[in-house]
Amino acid sequence: MPFVIFSMPQSECVKFFLQKDDTVHTVVKLSENGFILAPYDYKDIAFYIPEKNSEIFDTQIPIEEKKVSPVVIPNDIKERNKYIKLLDKTIETINNKNAEKIVLSRFKDFELENFSLEKLIRQLFSVYPTAFKYIWYHPNTGLWCGATPETLVEIDNNSFKTMALAGTQVFKNKSYTAWGQKEQEEQQLVTDSITTNLQKVTSVLKVSNPYTHRAGQLLHLRTDISGILKTNKATLTSITSALHPTPAVCGTPKKFAKEFLNENEGYNRAFYTGFIGPITNNGTSTLLMVNLRCMKIEGNIASVFAGGGITHDSQSIEEWEETQNKMQTMLQVLQPML
Repeated sequence: MPFVIFSMPQSECVKFFLQKDDTVHTVVKLSENGFILAPYDYKDIAFYIPEKNSEIFDTQIPIEEKKVSPVVIPNDIKERNKYIKLLDKTIETINNKNAEKIVLSRFKDFELENFSLEKLIRQLFSVYPTAFKYIWYHPNTGLWCGATPETLVEIDNNSFKTMALAGTQVFKNKSYTAWGQKEQEEQQLVTDSITTNLQKVTSVLKVSNPYTHRAGQLLHLRTDISGILKTNKATLTSITSALHPTPAVCGTPKKFAKEFLNENEGYNRAFYTGFIGPITNNGTSTLLMVNLRCMKIEGNIASVFAGGGITHDSQSIEEWEETQNKMQTMLQVLQPML
């Protein structure tokens, strides 16, 4: 039967929605209480587990400080060279002034030895305190799992919050983090694009200064964006459509970046870089997250997804390494089962 298990950032409370039958529910207007899973190629329809058709309960799973030892990813020269070739092509496309930023991604399959849903739940929900964590299953979508740091939109009546998240470094226990020009420019592109897209649906818009945000063993540059929605003009559905896909998962300009990715990325992202989250109070109080740092588990294979924003300053080898580092978020969860 379909189910979703999730916890909010900074919370040890884990919620369960267990759907009572295997009906496929989809939703167009994001105004019914439940949990949604929307694909990257979102066209106004999202998968949905309705609150009214589910058994609902919650439990506490304490966050634990675990010693992190990176999982060794098997070295596949052919895979590496193929991705670097695509990175080179992407950088050349940007240098030819066709785009300012394109977010390229890939996935890698890992074989699991003793997969257990119980182990997965305990591993996922006891780590990554700042992330939104979830496990979703439906016969039509398969099992998806993630620990994402990025908010698409948070709404409370007519006020909203979102964020621009870009740039990546590995956390090295330092109190000060220096960011290069490439990361700062990339982050500004994301911020500018989001604020422009929000102009039509907001009456007040506030933008913070960028700051360093830790997500597991990674650091990102983050800008908080908040404001007031236009009365009777902005709904959760309209603001979601204005924001998704953000430049942090697609690129700038959006239309060109999306077409480039469709032609060159070479696989179907499905729900990776889509959005997820619980809808409460009929859409007037909601937290939707961008589905990053996630994986799909099918049988004994876990497909782990990762990507990065490419700009004119990008170096292909560094971008490859960034995707390797981002995969560690899910690999730490899988470690006892590899």
